[in-house]
Amino acid sequence: MTGGVDLIIVGLAAVVGGGVNALAGGGTLITFPMLIAVGLPPVAANVTNTVALCPGYLGATFAQKKDLRGQTQRLWLLLPASVFGGIFGGFLLLHTGNHLFRVLVPYLILFAALLLAAQDKIRAWLVRRPGQSNGSHAHDRWALVPVTSAAIYGGYFGAGLSVIILAVLGIAVDDSLTRLNALKQFIAFTVNISAAVFFLFSGQVVWPAALVMAVGALAGGVAGGRLAGRMSPLMLRRIVVGIGSIVACVYFVR
Repeated sequence: MTGGVDLIIVGLAAVVGGGVNALAGGGTLITFPMLIAVGLPPVAANVTNTVALCPGYLGATFAQKKDLRGQTQRLWLLLPASVFGGIFGGFLLLHTGNHLFRVLVPYLILFAALLLAAQDKIRAWLVRRPGQSNGSHAHDRWALVPVTSAAIYGGYFGAGLSVIILAVLGIAVDDSLTRLNALKQFIAFTVNISAAVFFLFSGQVVWPAALVMAVGALAGGVAGGRLAGRMSPLMLRRIVVGIGSIVACVYFVR
């Protein structure tokens, strides 16, 4: 990064990303490429992006805390898996190196864009899932392996994490979509904050960008919440998927 202009650019990207996350999801597909565009190495860009977006995950978790009632047993069961996955994914990222991560970036972005495109279909499948919503905890332990795997991905890259977690919870946990969505928010926040705390000691966080982006993401999230209902989440999601796909193609060509 060269100075104030770059900070303004990433700050504005964070505002847009925060708003997109509030309305449709996929804000990382806006913020991460912008950090690379202003000159950050891929690993530092990903680390900085993870740290900067923590406030957004916290806000989403608090917004649905009432739907976490009665899920204490699940929270304690999945909390260690979420923390471990976030830290281990962060560890893998820091030991990947910029060259290899630069090679992986287009695949990761394209994967996240495809997940975002499939989000509505995944939700629809969860709603139709037979035997749903009795709230049984008998087989919750089956969620440990897929949640840990999703958490490792989240610590490593993070884009599309919420969609992955909701999908694996829908397969492994028997409960309503509303309660699973609240559980998803908690797990995504835990993964993100675990990776972010681990990254604090990595020397890879570009703090001026992270702080500006954190403020921007909060502002964008608030604005996005107020715009909810006035904009079509489906149309916005399609735009973000299109942007992500274009960015992935650019990286493939480069």
